Amino acid sequence: MGSIVPIKHFTDLEVWQKAHQLFLYLCNDVDLFPPKRSAAVIADQILRSSGSISANIAEGFNRSKAKFLNSLDIALGETNETENWLYKLRDGKFLTAETAVLRIEQTKEIGRMLNGLIRKIESRPSCQPSTVTR
Repeated sequence: MGSIVPIKHFTDLEVWQKAHQLFLYLCNDVDLFPPKRSAAVIADQILRSSGSISANIAEGFNRSKAKFLNSLDIALGETNETENWLYKLRDGKFLTAETAVLRIEQTKEIGRMLNGLIRKIESRPSCQPSTVTR
């Protein structure tokens, strides 16, 4: 079993790190899209939803348990939306099959991590940063 490391800042959360990295990967991916209106619309949507995942994690951190859980729930919704846009990018052939599979799996992993974090926080009487661990 790994060591327990207290979380002092939202950037210490592995789920925030993975969500942030997914956003950066998608920023690079959309730069390779063809100059088509449909590509621009989907690029805008996926950058908004993927960027909102880590932003909502950060927004709720160090707030009340209820507010943090609400922010994590919103982040989970943004994760689902991002996955939805990835299927559109895959099926519209804006991403290679390899990249699409990788990004979809990254998004699903973030969703699983968010669900785990939500369950962990719900089961604790308080939600101070020192009570949340990696």
